[in-house]
Amino acid sequence: MKNTIILLTLFFSLQFFAQQRHGDRIKTLKVGFITEKLDLTPEQAQKFWPIYNDFERKIGAIRFKELREYRKQIRQNLDHMTEAEANTLIKKMTNAEGKMHELHSNLSHQLLGVIPAKKIILLKLAETDFKKKMLQELRKSRKGN
Repeated sequence: MKNTIILLTLFFSLQFFAQQRHGDRIKTLKVGFITEKLDLTPEQAQKFWPIYNDFERKIGAIRFKELREYRKQIRQNLDHMTEAEANTLIKKMTNAEGKMHELHSNLSHQLLGVIPAKKIILLKLAETDFKKKMLQELRKSRKGN
């Protein structure tokens, strides 16, 4: 059953791979990677993915909207920024990072009712492994170009 779920996930991922935007392709690969690593039962997957997707959406909003905007302000204004403006920016960045930490903590608590603690640890390892794999692929593609 597990192999069937993985194969179906990969099949549908490949079906739409060419049609999806780059970010969507990475998300699809990540879903397949996590699905394989966690070995979720169908019942666990049904409860896990809505929680995880909501977490990813919220983290993405902070990472790609708030933090990106703060970094942009730093790049554009650092030379002309006052100490007061820099302090305000530091507080905003720290607040955003704190929200991300809280989301990570909440994710673990929410998932404890859905999957065993060992699978939550496996999730953290799988996320790290996926990032490493993506960076390796990026390096390979840059060397090839």
